[in-house]
Amino acid sequence: MFFVANYAVAVAFCVVTMLCWGSWGNTQKLSASKTWKYQLFYWDYGLGILLSSLLIAFTLGSMGTEGRGFLADIRQAGMNHLGLAFLGGVLFNLANILLVIAIDLAGLAVAFPIGIGLALVLGVIQTYWFNPQGDPVLLFAGVGLVALAIILNALAYKKRVASDTGCSQGGGAGLGIAISVIAG
Repeated sequence: MFFVANYAVAVAFCVVTMLCWGSWGNTQKLSASKTWKYQLFYWDYGLGILLSSLLIAFTLGSMGTEGRGFLADIRQAGMNHLGLAFLGGVLFNLANILLVIAIDLAGLAVAFPIGIGLALVLGVIQTYWFNPQGDPVLLFAGVGLVALAIILNALAYKKRVASDTGCSQGGGAGLGIAISVIAG
């Protein structure tokens, strides 16, 4: 298994990771076909990431003298754990596709805070439910403020769209917000 034992190398890996955060959007913009919709591109991108991850796992994950190799780790894990990891990856990618659709409908400034903010709120609640640590008053006060920000963001967007179009429903505002909530 490949271990990072040097601080400078660890920082370099962190910088590379930060550069890759938005790589799917950037690679779509750099692709030859500018008319390729995000949702369709993301499927191919997800498969590419899967294949790249397997390549790295079988190379960097199996070289070096420290720790176990990739295949030894896979053999050690139970099918239950492997299945849950696979299911988590599928759900994460489906949520990303829904988030991309919501961004297409409502815009990045609306869809992203709603979807990611809701994931943050639900993640904190779930984590505290199973492993209560820290001051619950401070924790849930912060979570409450995040939830309030999500609600105000959605209401402000809906109001702006309704005033721009002159209709009470706000066009596709409700759909974009609903998909953002599902993605969260």
